[in-house]
Amino acid sequence: MWVEDWTNEAICRKSTPDELFVRGAEQNKVKQMCQGCPVRTECLAEALDNQIEWGVWGGMTERERRALLRRRPEESWREVLQSARAQHAAAVV
Repeated sequence: MWVEDWTNEAICRKSTPDELFVRGAEQNKVKQMCQGCPVRTECLAEALDNQIEWGVWGGMTERERRALLRRRPEESWREVLQSARAQHAAAVV
């Protein structure tokens, strides 16, 4: 199920921007926080569809997101990630 108002469910919702918009090795700490987030996929889709340039979103750094966008620039990432989530859920059952 896709969560429309995902920010209320995000693990990082109580973090300060300074904790989330970091550089270098500090990004790995933020990415670890994302691993257990229930709305990681929604967060990532938001960043990709809106081409957000800074920070860690959905467990990916800006460099990682740019690489995805270069490979598939015209995609609706929400649709791609929703479909992938549905396929994974069907395979698990």
